[in-house]
Amino acid sequence: MAISEIMTAIAPTHQTYSELQQAYDHFNVALFDGKLPHCLITLQREKRTVGYFSAARFASLEGATTDEIAINPSYFAVVPLVETMQTLVHEMAHLWQQHFGQPGRGRYHNEEWAQKMESIGLMPSSTGQPGGMRTGDMMADYPIFGGRFLTACETLLTSDFSLSWYDRFPAEEHVLMGQNTVSAQLAGVTGASAPIKDNPALAGAVRPGGPSRKPVAETENDVLGSALEPVQNKSNRLKYTCGLCPKISVWGKPNLNLVCGDCGTSFFAVEK
Repeated sequence: MAISEIMTAIAPTHQTYSELQQAYDHFNVALFDGKLPHCLITLQREKRTVGYFSAARFASLEGATTDEIAINPSYFAVVPLVETMQTLVHEMAHLWQQHFGQPGRGRYHNEEWAQKMESIGLMPSSTGQPGGMRTGDMMADYPIFGGRFLTACETLLTSDFSLSWYDRFPAEEHVLMGQNTVSAQLAGVTGASAPIKDNPALAGAVRPGGPSRKPVAETENDVLGSALEPVQNKSNRLKYTCGLCPKISVWGKPNLNLVCGDCGTSFFAVEK
Protein backbone atom coordinates (compact mmCIF):
# COMPACT_ATOMS: atom_id res chain seq x y z
CA MET A 1 0.00 0.00 0.00
CA ALA A 2 1.32 3.43 -0.95
CA ILE A 3 2.06 5.97 1.78
CA SER A 4 -0.73 8.19 0.44
CA GLU A 5 -3.18 5.29 0.78
CA ILE A 6 -2.04 4.61 4.33
CA MET A 7 -2.48 8.25 5.25
CA THR A 8 -6.02 8.38 3.84
CA ALA A 9 -7.17 5.03 5.27
CA ILE A 10 -9.49 5.20 8.26
CA ALA A 11 -7.67 4.33 11.48
CA PRO A 12 -9.19 1.25 13.15
CA THR A 13 -9.57 3.14 16.44
CA HIS A 14 -11.50 5.97 14.82
CA GLN A 15 -13.57 3.59 12.72
CA THR A 16 -14.54 1.33 15.63
CA TYR A 17 -15.51 4.05 18.07
CA SER A 18 -17.30 6.06 15.38
CA GLU A 19 -19.46 3.02 14.64
CA LEU A 20 -20.29 2.50 18.31
CA GLN A 21 -21.11 6.19 18.67
CA GLN A 22 -23.35 5.98 15.60
CA ALA A 23 -25.25 3.10 17.20
CA TYR A 24 -25.55 4.96 20.52
CA ASP A 25 -26.90 8.08 18.80
CA HIS A 26 -29.37 6.02 16.77
CA PHE A 27 -30.83 4.17 19.76
CA ASN A 28 -30.82 7.33 21.86
CA VAL A 29 -33.21 8.95 19.39
CA ALA A 30 -35.24 5.83 18.55
CA LEU A 31 -35.70 4.46 22.09
CA PHE A 32 -34.93 7.27 24.55
CA ASP A 33 -36.34 10.32 22.69
CA GLY A 34 -32.83 11.72 22.35
CA LYS A 35 -32.70 12.55 26.08
CA LEU A 36 -29.63 10.58 27.10
CA PRO A 37 -26.47 12.63 27.69
CA HIS A 38 -23.22 11.80 26.00
CA CYS A 39 -21.01 9.15 27.61
CA LEU A 40 -17.64 7.53 26.99
CA ILE A 41 -17.94 4.15 25.23
CA THR A 42 -15.02 1.80 25.86
CA LEU A 43 -14.02 -1.72 24.84
CA GLN A 44 -13.18 -3.90 27.84
CA ARG A 45 -12.45 -7.64 28.02
CA GLU A 46 -14.05 -7.84 31.44
CA LYS A 47 -14.39 -11.41 32.70
CA ARG A 48 -17.87 -12.90 32.96
CA THR A 49 -19.66 -9.95 31.38
CA VAL A 50 -20.63 -8.76 27.92
CA GLY A 51 -20.82 -5.13 29.04
CA TYR A 52 -21.32 -2.79 31.98
CA PHE A 53 -22.34 0.76 32.94
CA SER A 54 -20.30 2.91 35.34
CA ALA A 55 -21.74 6.27 36.40
CA ALA A 56 -19.47 9.36 36.27
CA ARG A 57 -16.42 7.14 35.71
CA PHE A 58 -14.34 9.69 33.76
CA ALA A 59 -13.38 13.29 34.54
CA SER A 60 -12.12 16.04 32.23
CA LEU A 61 -9.37 18.59 32.86
CA GLU A 62 -12.13 21.07 33.65
CA GLY A 63 -13.57 18.79 36.32
CA ALA A 64 -16.63 17.67 34.35
CA THR A 65 -17.61 14.01 34.58
CA THR A 66 -19.13 11.54 32.14
CA ASP A 67 -20.50 8.02 32.40
CA GLU A 68 -18.90 4.93 30.89
CA ILE A 69 -20.55 2.21 28.82
CA ALA A 70 -18.16 -0.69 28.32
CA ILE A 71 -18.66 -3.41 25.72
CA ASN A 72 -16.70 -6.68 25.60
CA PRO A 73 -15.33 -7.11 22.03
CA SER A 74 -14.52 -10.79 22.60
CA TYR A 75 -18.13 -11.59 21.67
CA PHE A 76 -18.43 -9.44 18.54
CA ALA A 77 -17.55 -12.03 15.90
CA VAL A 78 -19.41 -14.98 17.37
CA VAL A 79 -22.72 -13.58 18.62
CA PRO A 80 -25.39 -12.03 16.38
CA LEU A 81 -24.98 -8.32 15.68
CA VAL A 82 -28.45 -7.87 17.18
CA GLU A 83 -27.04 -9.33 20.42
CA THR A 84 -24.18 -6.80 20.48
CA MET A 85 -26.70 -4.00 19.97
CA GLN A 86 -28.78 -5.47 22.84
CA THR A 87 -25.76 -5.15 25.12
CA LEU A 88 -25.33 -1.51 24.17
CA VAL A 89 -29.02 -0.70 24.72
CA HIS A 90 -29.10 -2.68 27.99
CA GLU A 91 -26.34 -0.40 29.33
CA MET A 92 -28.09 2.67 27.89
CA ALA A 93 -31.09 1.75 30.03
CA HIS A 94 -28.81 1.89 33.07
CA LEU A 95 -27.58 5.31 31.95
CA TRP A 96 -31.20 6.46 31.56
CA GLN A 97 -32.00 5.29 35.09
CA GLN A 98 -28.91 7.00 36.50
CA HIS A 99 -30.09 10.37 35.16
CA PHE A 100 -33.88 10.05 35.19
CA GLY A 101 -34.75 7.32 37.69
CA GLN A 102 -33.66 5.56 40.86
CA PRO A 103 -30.97 2.87 40.31
CA GLY A 104 -30.99 -0.22 42.51
CA ARG A 105 -28.26 -0.77 45.07
CA GLY A 106 -24.98 -2.07 43.70
CA ARG A 107 -25.50 -4.36 40.72
CA TYR A 108 -29.20 -4.90 41.40
CA HIS A 109 -31.47 -4.46 38.39
CA ASN A 110 -34.71 -3.23 39.96
CA GLU A 111 -38.32 -3.05 38.79
CA GLU A 112 -37.99 0.47 37.37
CA TRP A 113 -35.12 -0.67 35.16
CA ALA A 114 -37.08 -3.77 34.11
CA GLN A 115 -40.12 -1.71 33.13
CA LYS A 116 -37.93 0.64 31.10
CA MET A 117 -36.35 -2.30 29.30
CA GLU A 118 -39.76 -3.72 28.40
CA SER A 119 -40.95 -0.31 27.19
CA ILE A 120 -38.08 -0.15 24.68
CA GLY A 121 -38.58 -3.72 23.47
CA LEU A 122 -36.16 -5.81 25.52
CA MET A 123 -37.42 -8.41 27.99
CA PRO A 124 -35.27 -8.65 31.14
CA SER A 125 -34.36 -12.23 32.00
CA SER A 126 -31.89 -13.69 34.46
CA THR A 127 -31.25 -16.53 32.01
CA GLY A 128 -31.41 -14.57 28.76
CA GLN A 129 -34.29 -16.87 27.82
CA PRO A 130 -38.09 -16.75 28.29
CA GLY A 131 -39.08 -17.62 31.84
CA GLY A 132 -36.12 -16.03 33.62
CA MET A 133 -36.49 -13.60 36.52
CA ARG A 134 -37.11 -9.94 35.56
CA THR A 135 -34.96 -8.41 38.31
CA GLY A 136 -31.76 -9.35 40.12
CA ASP A 137 -28.02 -8.81 40.32
CA MET A 138 -27.03 -10.67 37.17
CA MET A 139 -29.43 -9.86 34.34
CA ALA A 140 -29.54 -10.53 30.63
CA ASP A 141 -32.39 -9.89 28.20
CA TYR A 142 -33.88 -10.93 24.89
CA PRO A 143 -35.70 -9.00 22.12
CA ILE A 144 -39.48 -8.72 22.23
CA PHE A 145 -40.66 -9.77 18.78
CA GLY A 146 -42.35 -6.79 17.11
CA GLY A 147 -41.05 -4.47 19.85
CA ARG A 148 -39.36 -1.10 19.59
CA PHE A 149 -35.81 -2.43 19.90
CA LEU A 150 -36.05 -4.77 16.92
CA THR A 151 -37.70 -2.03 14.87
CA ALA A 152 -34.89 0.41 15.73
CA CYS A 153 -32.29 -2.29 15.19
CA GLU A 154 -33.70 -3.16 11.77
CA THR A 155 -33.54 0.50 10.75
CA LEU A 156 -29.91 0.78 11.84
CA LEU A 157 -28.68 -2.52 10.40
CA THR A 158 -30.29 -1.99 6.99
CA SER A 159 -28.56 1.39 6.65
CA ASP A 160 -24.83 1.80 6.02
CA PHE A 161 -24.00 0.76 9.58
CA SER A 162 -21.55 -2.03 10.37
CA LEU A 163 -18.95 -3.10 12.89
CA SER A 164 -15.67 -3.27 10.99
CA TRP A 165 -13.25 -4.86 13.48
CA TYR A 166 -13.55 -8.11 15.45
CA ASP A 167 -11.55 -9.93 18.11
CA ARG A 168 -9.87 -12.89 16.39
CA PHE A 169 -9.56 -15.06 19.49
CA PRO A 170 -12.90 -15.38 21.29
CA ALA A 171 -13.21 -18.08 23.91
CA GLU A 172 -14.95 -21.28 22.90
CA GLU A 173 -17.63 -20.46 25.47
CA HIS A 174 -18.36 -17.24 23.57
CA VAL A 175 -19.15 -19.28 20.46
CA LEU A 176 -21.48 -21.45 22.50
CA MET A 177 -23.28 -18.42 23.88
CA GLY A 178 -23.72 -17.04 20.35
CA GLN A 179 -25.44 -20.22 19.27
CA ASN A 180 -27.91 -20.21 22.16
CA THR A 181 -29.13 -16.62 22.33
CA VAL A 182 -32.77 -15.84 21.56
CA SER A 183 -31.66 -13.36 18.89
CA ALA A 184 -29.90 -16.18 17.00
CA GLN A 185 -33.29 -17.87 16.60
CA LEU A 186 -35.08 -14.85 15.09
CA ALA A 187 -36.09 -15.73 11.55
CA GLY A 188 -36.03 -12.99 8.94
CA VAL A 189 -34.34 -10.42 11.21
CA THR A 190 -31.30 -8.54 9.91
CA GLY A 191 -28.25 -9.17 12.10
CA ALA A 192 -29.67 -12.31 13.72
CA SER A 193 -26.69 -14.48 12.76
CA ALA A 194 -23.09 -14.24 13.92
CA PRO A 195 -20.71 -12.18 11.71
CA ILE A 196 -18.43 -15.22 11.23
CA LYS A 197 -21.39 -17.05 9.72
CA ASP A 198 -22.13 -14.27 7.23
CA ASN A 199 -18.60 -13.24 6.24
CA PRO A 200 -16.18 -15.87 4.84
CA ALA A 201 -13.16 -13.56 5.16
CA LEU A 202 -13.86 -13.01 8.84
CA ALA A 203 -14.46 -16.73 9.36
CA GLY A 204 -11.02 -17.35 7.89
CA ALA A 205 -9.39 -14.99 10.39
CA VAL A 206 -11.20 -15.82 13.63
CA ARG A 207 -9.80 -18.69 15.72
CA PRO A 208 -11.98 -19.51 18.74
CA GLY A 209 -9.83 -20.77 21.57
CA GLY A 210 -6.61 -18.97 20.58
CA PRO A 211 -3.99 -18.57 17.83
CA SER A 212 -3.14 -22.29 17.74
CA ARG A 213 -6.67 -23.33 16.84
CA LYS A 214 -8.05 -23.69 13.33
CA PRO A 215 -9.85 -20.75 11.73
CA VAL A 216 -13.63 -21.10 11.71
CA ALA A 217 -13.61 -21.35 7.91
CA GLU A 218 -11.44 -24.50 7.99
CA THR A 219 -13.68 -26.53 10.26
CA GLU A 220 -15.61 -29.48 8.89
CA ASN A 221 -19.13 -28.87 10.20
CA ASP A 222 -21.36 -25.81 10.28
CA VAL A 223 -19.58 -22.48 10.74
CA LEU A 224 -20.45 -21.92 14.38
CA GLY A 225 -20.81 -25.40 15.82
CA SER A 226 -17.51 -26.67 14.51
CA ALA A 227 -15.60 -23.79 16.10
CA LEU A 228 -15.51 -26.02 19.16
CA GLU A 229 -13.06 -28.65 17.97
CA PRO A 230 -13.85 -32.21 19.13
CA VAL A 231 -11.86 -33.29 22.15
CA GLN A 232 -11.43 -36.97 22.95
CA ASN A 233 -13.16 -37.70 26.22
CA LYS A 234 -11.40 -40.59 27.95
CA SER A 235 -13.03 -40.12 31.32
CA ASN A 236 -16.68 -40.19 30.20
CA ARG A 237 -17.10 -36.75 31.78
CA LEU A 238 -18.28 -33.54 30.13
CA LYS A 239 -17.30 -29.95 30.72
CA TYR A 240 -20.36 -27.79 31.44
CA THR A 241 -20.18 -23.99 31.05
CA CYS A 242 -22.67 -21.29 32.02
CA GLY A 243 -24.17 -19.68 28.91
CA LEU A 244 -23.99 -16.19 30.46
CA CYS A 245 -20.90 -16.44 32.72
CA PRO A 246 -18.41 -18.20 30.39
CA LYS A 247 -15.68 -18.40 33.04
CA ILE A 248 -17.85 -20.61 35.25
CA SER A 249 -17.36 -24.26 34.30
CA VAL A 250 -17.73 -27.63 36.00
CA TRP A 251 -17.08 -31.26 35.02
CA GLY A 252 -19.63 -34.01 35.43
CA LYS A 253 -21.26 -37.06 33.95
CA PRO A 254 -23.35 -36.79 30.74
CA ASN A 255 -26.95 -35.53 30.75
CA LEU A 256 -26.68 -33.32 33.85
CA ASN A 257 -29.18 -30.46 34.14
CA LEU A 258 -27.12 -27.67 35.77
CA VAL A 259 -28.03 -24.07 36.58
CA CYS A 260 -25.58 -21.26 37.46
CA GLY A 261 -25.93 -20.13 41.07
CA ASP A 262 -24.83 -16.57 40.18
CA CYS A 263 -27.16 -15.75 37.29
CA GLY A 264 -29.63 -18.65 37.00
CA THR A 265 -28.56 -19.51 33.42
CA SER A 266 -28.50 -23.12 32.26
CA PHE A 267 -25.12 -24.77 31.66
CA PHE A 268 -24.17 -26.20 28.26
CA ALA A 269 -21.92 -29.19 27.61
CA VAL A 270 -18.71 -28.01 25.92
CA GLU A 271 -16.51 -31.10 25.68
CA LYS A 272 -17.99 -34.06 23.80
